[in-house]
Amino acid sequence: MAEIVVVFDFDKTIVDCDSDNWVVDELGFSVLFNRLLPTMPWNTLMDKMMMELHSNGKTIDDIVQVLQRIPIHPRIIPAIKAAHALGCDLRIVSDANTFFIETILEHLKIRECFSDISSNPSYINEDGRLQILPYHDFNKLPHGCTLCPPNMCKGKIIEKIQESLGEKKRLIYLGDGSGDYCPSLRLKEQDFVMPRKNFPVWELICKDPLLIKAEIHEWSNGEELERISLRLINKICSGESAEFISSNCKLHFMCVLGSD
Repeated sequence: MAEIVVVFDFDKTIVDCDSDNWVVDELGFSVLFNRLLPTMPWNTLMDKMMMELHSNGKTIDDIVQVLQRIPIHPRIIPAIKAAHALGCDLRIVSDANTFFIETILEHLKIRECFSDISSNPSYINEDGRLQILPYHDFNKLPHGCTLCPPNMCKGKIIEKIQESLGEKKRLIYLGDGSGDYCPSLRLKEQDFVMPRKNFPVWELICKDPLLIKAEIHEWSNGEELERISLRLINKICSGESAEFISSNCKLHFMCVLGSD
C-alpha cells in the first residue's frame, strides 16, 4: 500500500499541544517568552529561548524529561501504528523542530513508523545547548510565500513530496494550524485533507472550501483522527472514484457550514 502517503503536522495533531509552548511553560520561562514574542519571528525566538534556558542552568536532560510527558490523545499512537502496518508511507511536516519531534517519537516508540521528518533543524552545540535553525534560511533565500511564516513554507515541502512520488501516489494530509493551509491548497483532486475542526486551518478552509481540490474530512480529537484516517486508507484501497467522493464530500462540508 505504498501508493498512500500520509503526511502529519505534529503540534496539536500528533501531540495535543504546541511542543514549543509546552517546553517553555513547563520550564518556567513563559513570562520572558511572551515579552519577546512581539519582537522577532517565532523560530528565532525559540532558538533564543533555548539559549536562555541554557544560561539559567537548564540542561538537555531537563528538556527531554519535559518532552517525554507531553500530552497525547490515547488513540493517536494506535492510529499511527495501524496506518504503518497497512503499508502507508508516513511522514511529518512540522514547524516545530527535529530535536523535539525525534525525542517525543522515540519516547513513544513510534519513530520507526515515519520515513521522513521535515522540520526546523536543531542540534546540541559544543556548549551543550540546543540550537534551532529555520527550515528555509529567510535571510539568504526567502521562500516567497505570503501564506506561510518566513522560516517554513509547508506548501513547498508538499510540492517536493509530490514531485518525488509521481502521479499514482495519493496523499492524506492532517493538520490544525494556519501553516497547514498552504499545503492544503497544493493537494490534488485524488488527495485528502483532514483539518482539525475549529482550529485555524479549518477556519481558513471554511471561508471557501472550493479552493481546495482534495477531499475534505474534518476531525476533532484523536479518536476521530484514527477512525477517519483509517477509513480513508481503506477507501483508497477499495478503489472508489476519487472524483465522485470529492464532489460529494465538498457538498456535505458546505452544507454543514451553512447550518451553523
